[in-house]
Amino acid sequence: MAEAIEIYDDRLRGILRPVGSLQELANGAVHSEGPVYFHEDDSVVWSDAHGNRLLHWSPTDGVSVLRSPSDYQSGNYRDLEGRLVACSSGLRAIIRREHDGEWKILVDRYQGKRLNSPNDLVVKSDNTIWFTDPPYGITEPNQGYGGEQEQPGSYVYRFDPATSEIYPVVTDMVRPNGLAFSPDESLLYVSDTAAFNIPGGPHHIRVYEVVDERHVQNGRVFCVIDPGQPDGFRVDEHGNIFTSSEDSVQVYAPDGTQLGKILIPETSTNLTFGGKERDRLFITAGHSLYTIDLNTRGVQL
Repeated sequence: MAEAIEIYDDRLRGILRPVGSLQELANGAVHSEGPVYFHEDDSVVWSDAHGNRLLHWSPTDGVSVLRSPSDYQSGNYRDLEGRLVACSSGLRAIIRREHDGEWKILVDRYQGKRLNSPNDLVVKSDNTIWFTDPPYGITEPNQGYGGEQEQPGSYVYRFDPATSEIYPVVTDMVRPNGLAFSPDESLLYVSDTAAFNIPGGPHHIRVYEVVDERHVQNGRVFCVIDPGQPDGFRVDEHGNIFTSSEDSVQVYAPDGTQLGKILIPETSTNLTFGGKERDRLFITAGHSLYTIDLNTRGVQL
């Protein structure tokens, strides 16, 4: 499958490989989301978020179902021990797959009240988990089990699994969704996808300064995504942002300049870097999982 590239800034040419091409690795999901790469077997785990399944792809075995039902898992990541950490919109919790394969709820409440429905997460270098908590698992029938919202808003939380400490770090967004740190973790980027079901709502990425490794300040709009919304995104080693949108993976420089687009035949939802050199971009979009080789590397685990 030959990809279509739109280049708006020559800096994108250094990121792309001249012979790189978009490939479809798998299809058949109801709604693909939250890819995470495992170097141990060169595989990708991702969520069929609306199909209530967790899927697995490897170059040797193809696609298999890793977990069904998955309690509406959405975003996935790895902690410093290589364990899969995930957002469960159904359980309204952050969950983790232990080394023995059992799943454990890490946190599902703040100040004694249930979380909304955790959507996406990242694990910082100190092993703390930062996650977004919009209410989609409550409000959308195909994203959770419903229920009543107990939190006063949709926040970004910092959770320390070593101490069970949890508190909100971002409280000024409407529907926080995807998130990622800059390579040196001095900046936190968070997407707002309120336009999904709130007319006139935000569809942008905000950026915050990280202070004392525990809090953020001075939030501002980094970029506005059009068409569609910036669901999930990742950052490469140079600080470039690769974000999902309705028609493509859009690429932004650290200064906010849009460098161009990698057009995708389905609406992209999320992505992750992987491969032996962390230079393969794995993209969840629509019913499918895609990949493209790049001339840059990701910074996440």
